[in-house]
Amino acid sequence: MSVVHEDLVRALPAEAEAPSLLGDLLDLTKPRLSTLVLITTAVGYVVAPEHPRLWNLLLVVFGTALIVASANTLNCWLERDSDRLMRRTRNRPLPARRLPHWAALVQGIVLGSIALPVIGVASNGLAALLAFVALLSYVAVYTPMKRVSSVATVVGAFPGALPPLIGWVAARGRIEAGGLALFAVLFLWQIPHFLALSVFLADDYARAGLKVLPLDGGDAATRWNVVLWTLALLPVSLLPVTLDLAGTAYAAVAIVSGLAFLGLGARGFRSNGGTRWAVGLFVGSIVYLTLLFAALVLDARA
Repeated sequence: MSVVHEDLVRALPAEAEAPSLLGDLLDLTKPRLSTLVLITTAVGYVVAPEHPRLWNLLLVVFGTALIVASANTLNCWLERDSDRLMRRTRNRPLPARRLPHWAALVQGIVLGSIALPVIGVASNGLAALLAFVALLSYVAVYTPMKRVSSVATVVGAFPGALPPLIGWVAARGRIEAGGLALFAVLFLWQIPHFLALSVFLADDYARAGLKVLPLDGGDAATRWNVVLWTLALLPVSLLPVTLDLAGTAYAAVAIVSGLAFLGLGARGFRSNGGTRWAVGLFVGSIVYLTLLFAALVLDARA
């Protein structure tokens, strides 16, 4: 439901043809790309200064999984033509014509309609509203904007950063500084993460007519954006310490891993921002976020 989850598949080999109708319907939801969303939702819930309620947490994560499945399915419906032009997506059920396009539309609407009440009943109406905003902004704003402007990368980072805030609000019942700090971390992280992806998949994006910074702005602009967004992420990643959500152990991990992530970004100037650098940055971004959120959970003050 974000830059990360919708486009990560393009970095993977083309999938084999699904063996059944059920397999194709499941494939529309891109289940293997939803893990990060569910983890960050759970982190937001657990880190919030409230006693975790396991059953409510599981229901919120389940409802969020349905929202992600809805968003991904509707994305497949909207991008079925461009997916047909891309080497890594042309074997999806719709571009491969294994399913009629209306099946994706129906499935996406049904999953979203189930998800919102689940989140609302398990937690509160505000969390459900945030989930609806994430779904709407991803499907109705970010997805069509990708054909218009590379600014879509920043726009897509908004719904992609909402899951930890949804988790926080599900636990606390209101939007607070802690939840917004987690939102800010994930928002800033997504930009260099996706820019790295767009560098080594630029040919696929060009073939499909999708706008990304390496194609619109060039290599130099891409390298500068990677460094600036990664630099901005470093102090923002320390907000949980400032807000007394975590202690010195988390601070140490945030500083060391943040400097390492920044160093990976800066290497683009030395290597001219080539494919090898982009792949290393992409993998490094995943390692960075994993370490950061693991440290946050382990060192949480809640």
